[in-house]
Amino acid sequence: MFDVIIAGGGPTGMMLASELRLHGVQVLVLDKDPEPTKIVRSLGLHVRSIEMMDQRGLLERFLAHGTKHPVGGFFAGISKPTPVRLDTAHGYVLGIPQNITDRLLAERAVELGTEIRRGCELVGLSQDDDGVTAELADGTQLRSRYLVGCDGGRSTVRKQLGVGFPGEPSRVETLLGEMAVAAPPEEVDAVVAEVRKTQLRFGLMPLGDGVYRVGVPAEGVAEDRAVSPTLEEFEKQLRAVAGTDFGVHSPRWLSRFGDATRLADRYRVDRVLLAGDAAHIHPPAGGQGLNLGIQDAFNLGWKLAAEINSWAPEGLLDTYEVERRPVGADVLVNTRAMMLLMSTEPGPQAVRQLVSELMDFEDVHRYLIEKIAATGIRYDFGEGPDLLGRRVRDVSLKQGRLYHLMHDGRGLLLDQTGRLSVAGWEDRVTHVIGTTEELDTPAILLRPDGHVTWIGEDQQDLLTHVPKWFGRATS
Repeated sequence: MFDVIIAGGGPTGMMLASELRLHGVQVLVLDKDPEPTKIVRSLGLHVRSIEMMDQRGLLERFLAHGTKHPVGGFFAGISKPTPVRLDTAHGYVLGIPQNITDRLLAERAVELGTEIRRGCELVGLSQDDDGVTAELADGTQLRSRYLVGCDGGRSTVRKQLGVGFPGEPSRVETLLGEMAVAAPPEEVDAVVAEVRKTQLRFGLMPLGDGVYRVGVPAEGVAEDRAVSPTLEEFEKQLRAVAGTDFGVHSPRWLSRFGDATRLADRYRVDRVLLAGDAAHIHPPAGGQGLNLGIQDAFNLGWKLAAEINSWAPEGLLDTYEVERRPVGADVLVNTRAMMLLMSTEPGPQAVRQLVSELMDFEDVHRYLIEKIAATGIRYDFGEGPDLLGRRVRDVSLKQGRLYHLMHDGRGLLLDQTGRLSVAGWEDRVTHVIGTTEELDTPAILLRPDGHVTWIGEDQQDLLTHVPKWFGRATS
């Protein structure tokens, strides 16, 4: 029996596998495709995802394959400079194709001991008090203590659970693909610049050697989005939108996506959980989808590991849904709003102009960017200072950078008083005595995902908070 079976070998599944393996959990990842997908839907990592990679010692790998871009301009494509007071040590977006992100996360999962089986499609599941039985398309049955569905918007796991997926269907659709372009680059650039003055769902991005990533509004909404579009559809829509098809030919891959927004009624049914697109789908505005899934996994991993390793306090695993489902709901709202602001209709264009004017106020601009960057999230840990419930930025210590001390996925007590103790929880919490001018707090207790659970300097008060997240002391 495995500890955890993860259905879906995309970025959410692989991030979750790595988080579980940091805590010694036996993990099997099942993916129905025999090879990793070549379709590149996501093009980058936002601030919070970048921070997570730094917290786990992975950032240098990603930086080696990516390009840093300013964070301004990501809200509905409204061009603004990066907010001045963005609370992060990583104030940029990392441009990196999804296939590279997928590969790096899969390599990390394997390094940590994850077993990956490709070409294995989960078609059914059942659960009892002791575990979950996963049924594969070839008739094989596998057992695990828990199972997590990271298997996308059409999630088999979610459907097998009977979990509702209410929301709004797609009203518009976009064709997306990579293909060769015969037109000269200067002609492409001129046409794209002109069309994008009004149509922000259109674009051609050069990939080298005459190949472009092409996005163009579709004529309507396909009855079955699982069916790939044809090159002829691209040619027709390019001519309709841009007045030319640019001589596109030799496609590498063709795809389509809509603007549906749906949120699972539940993220957990007993021993089975949902994460990533299996739990929420939304328009691609702002490039938040992959990032949201990775962040789900970062929240869930240590909690599920704690449950399996028998030290989780009561209700810890339920906080995954309590914390992440509202975040998913907020992303649905902001992406739908951005899609409206990107409409070519007069009414939305008027609202877009007003929003652009409001974003000239620094606080408004930063608030909207923090939604996309996911740095503005504050989980409800009760009354307390504003930092309570938030993730803390990376700061400098005598021992090095704070994030560099979190590579092992444990909790961390950053103690600037030198008087505190986490005796009895040393196997779960690292005690760092050090000072920093970047944090105006005597001490903070961080969960493995970097969110602040306690602020103070009183030992007895600390001892009442540690068990809430890290269970009973060992002695």
